[in-house]
Parts: sequence; C-alpha cells; structure tokens
Amino acid sequence: MTIEYQNDPKLENEALNALWAAAWNSPHLRDFQPILSRNLVHVGAFAGTRLVGFVNVAWDGGIHAFILDTCVDPEFRRRGIASALVERAKTLARERGAEWLHVDFEPHLASFYRRLGFASTEAGLIRLRD
Repeated sequence: MTIEYQNDPKLENEALNALWAAAWNSPHLRDFQPILSRNLVHVGAFAGTRLVGFVNVAWDGGIHAFILDTCVDPEFRRRGIASALVERAKTLARERGAEWLHVDFEPHLASFYRRLGFASTEAGLIRLRD
C-alpha cells in the first residue's frame, strides 16, 4: 500500500487517539487540538484515509524546535515511515525558521535518530506527575 505524507493535515482527535492506542498502547483519550494549533509543524502518514504515522514539532517561538511523538502504527513499521516523517519535519522546521532541532529519546532509539543526523547532547528530565 502506498503511504502519503501530508504537512499540517487537519487531524481529528479520533484519528490521533486510534494511532496512539496502536503505537503507544495508550488507552487514554486526549484532546490534541490545543497542541496542533500551537506547533511549528506536524506531519501525518496516511494509508488511504487512515492515519498510520505522525510526528509533531513544537517550538519556542524563536530558533529552537523540538521533535515530539514520532510514532507509526505497528502494522506499518519497518517501512521507513518514521524516518520519512522525521526527515520531512526537519526540512519544514528549517524552512519555518528553526535553527536548532532537538529530540529526546529512549536509549533503544539512539541509532534511529543518529542515522537521521541528530548528535548526542546532555539533557535533563524531571517527571512532574505520576
């Protein structure tokens, strides 16, 4: 099946929650609209009309942007979709004025992000809620 990539597609909560349930095993329903309305860019991957991949780029309103929520439905993994989403997000973030693109990831994703050109940096993280 052909995968189509769209920049800033209008995404309903239903489609994103279905993807989250599949990709993150998350049963919690969320309202994504406040996030989508304030980001720098988001990219969707579609198999027909079905959302099968997503990446969001948040930003500080200046030169720093942040890759968030890169995900692909497990049924569609290992086809280069996540790489294509991140590459497109990098290009669009640059075109829209970002000078730095940050990403945090778990150790098992290090080689994925390194292949896409991200360098190692030190960062800090604190969980604010349980």
